[in-house]
Amino acid sequence: MTTQRILSSFATILISTALCTQAVQAQETDKVNFAEHKNATALAERLKAKEGIPASTTLELLKQAELLPQVVKAVKPPKTKGVRNWDTYRSRFVEPYRIRKGVEFWDANLGTLKEAEAKYGIPQEVIVAIIGVETIYGQHIGNYRVLDSLATLAFAYPEGQRDRSEFFLSELEAFIALCNRTHLDALEVKGSYAGAIGLGQFMPSSWTAFAVDGDADGIVDLFHSRRDAIFSVANFLKVHGWETGKATRVLVDIEHADNLQELLAPDIVPTFTPAAMQQKGVKLNGETQPDEKLALIELVRGEGEPAFVAGGHNFYVVTRYNRSSFYANAVLELSEALKLRREMLN
Repeated sequence: MTTQRILSSFATILISTALCTQAVQAQETDKVNFAEHKNATALAERLKAKEGIPASTTLELLKQAELLPQVVKAVKPPKTKGVRNWDTYRSRFVEPYRIRKGVEFWDANLGTLKEAEAKYGIPQEVIVAIIGVETIYGQHIGNYRVLDSLATLAFAYPEGQRDRSEFFLSELEAFIALCNRTHLDALEVKGSYAGAIGLGQFMPSSWTAFAVDGDADGIVDLFHSRRDAIFSVANFLKVHGWETGKATRVLVDIEHADNLQELLAPDIVPTFTPAAMQQKGVKLNGETQPDEKLALIELVRGEGEPAFVAGGHNFYVVTRYNRSSFYANAVLELSEALKLRREMLN
């Protein structure tokens, strides 16, 4: 081997070694011991007092949690502020594949959906639509270890925006308590980057408060039991105030914009009677009850003219699942599309 080849090979080895060292260093910078965080001991003591979990057990669990840089990135505001666009958002959820899979899910679980509707008063198509929007009927439950996601957001929430670390700390506490009480393994459970779990993407506190053992097997399983997931979604909406017969969303025409800002001011909170809306220039193209309250919802469409819909009491209830008018309108549009498609097929 020539001297030049030897030097070239040696240089290659040095470069490879340096790259490996940099990779290891990069990984090590992401390794933290969450058990040493200032709020960890208080968390462990609360779980000891409320759940009887030894503080050492909680702290040992937190030692095994990993900082996820991708989760930190996911909750950071974008560097350039984009314009919200209802058409783009809608196209992700009210689309042929989700409608087709939704009808299949509906038909496969028809008996359970009928029982849930009878017990909780939630239309079958709304239950199906929520599970469809959340996970495409279980296809996308999430690949993040929930312990890592929640610990990252509880103890390493990014600066420069509204601090939600307290919320995620409470969810981390609820998650550890939930795993202690159930069959769930805190080191194995996977979900969304924000810690939502199961077919209906319940946060741990929602699982504790609203999940239902629909198949009466003694275990609430929102991952594998469709019956549990269906009953739990229905129970969530019922507990949050769903009322049979009240409006979800009503299509509207804006006849004049004189009172538009006044109508939009309450945002998603139902405030105006149908008569008041009509008097203020909004024509309602759907059935409502005379005494119920509505909210005028603006669906921003980027550079284009916005679309409008009147959200009723039950529209507001759907926003308790995800506090977004886009989300609620997508769920309800999908529910309408599912019902229409199924009626056409049957």
